Amino acid sequence: MPVVRTRFLPLGRRYAAINLFGLVLMKPTAKMSKRLINHERIHTRQMVELLFVGFYLLYVAEWLVRLIFTKGKNYKAYRKISFEKEAYAFDNDMAYLSRRKCFAQWRKYKND
Repeated sequence: MPVVRTRFLPLGRRYAAINLFGLVLMKPTAKMSKRLINHERIHTRQMVELLFVGFYLLYVAEWLVRLIFTKGKNYKAYRKISFEKEAYAFDNDMAYLSRRKCFAQWRKYKND
């Protein structure tokens, strides 16, 4: 997975990287850990399953709904997105993708 360091994306202080169509854009100061790369690989698998456009449409729609229910708290809404829940639940498990089932982002995880 290609990684490009840039100061323009991602926006916000709390975010180290953003995955756009399998290309990871990372802040120059962010640490490129195995965990972060695995997190972004999980997102890439989610994107492929939903043919990329479906992933982004569902991601943004879910974020907007979560934003309403968290009363505009962006980071809280972001952490409640199903795609993020899966990625955070398994980003420390380097073998996860080898056993991951399709559409696993819609299963229940510990960090609900």
